[in-house]
Amino acid sequence: MKRASLLSLIAFIITIALTACRGAPPPQPSGSDAGQQNPVTSSTVTSNTTGSIKIKGEVWADNWSAFYLGDQLVMEDSVPITTERSFNAETFTFNADYPMSFNFIVKDFKEDDTGLEYIGTSKQQMGDGGFIAQFTNAETGALIAVTNSDWACVVIHEAPLDKACETSSNPVAGQMPCGFTALEEPVGWKNANFDASSWSKASVYTEAQVGPKDGYDQIAWDSSAQLIWGPDLETNNTVLCRITVTGTNP
Repeated sequence: MKRASLLSLIAFIITIALTACRGAPPPQPSGSDAGQQNPVTSSTVTSNTTGSIKIKGEVWADNWSAFYLGDQLVMEDSVPITTERSFNAETFTFNADYPMSFNFIVKDFKEDDTGLEYIGTSKQQMGDGGFIAQFTNAETGALIAVTNSDWACVVIHEAPLDKACETSSNPVAGQMPCGFTALEEPVGWKNANFDASSWSKASVYTEAQVGPKDGYDQIAWDSSAQLIWGPDLETNNTVLCRITVTGTNP
């Protein structure tokens, strides 16, 4: 190949490469930066439970929830709890018969057992939780259950035990003021005959207190559905909530 032709070919290849680079999309965020995008999720899941009543469940949580019918997992938040600042609406259907044992595990995001987020930055703080759910007959639209103070809840992870931890320059989990309490889930707590008499009634919060967003407005909440959590929105990081719904099967 002649030298001039070779140089022209090289120049042509370089031009194509530069054009492709200029037209390439910007790199996508990853890691912790990706978690700052406030993902809005509204997934629809149909479970393989059995029963004569088809039920539609709708949940919004800050940050993560899993729902069980008895001890059978029906819905798990589509965004992992390790994703910072995720607020998600989840919709799912399942079949059941009365009496129904509805059980939730709900978690607020935390970086570690200090219960804090943005550790080591100017935004270091305690997170705050909150969730709301409603269940309706998927065929008739009749209301079956909503979250309110009738639910029994227990806190199994609480941190920090002293809120002064929030302003600590070196927060270390387990060292005061950043102590924490971490308990195992009670054995058999999802069973319908579990004795939850020692659990507290769910604490009810207003929209102003929880500040729901990103998916919350995607659901037409019944006026009786309430935002609930443990007794402290900031230090209660993992909460178990349950209720038994009685009624008449068709």
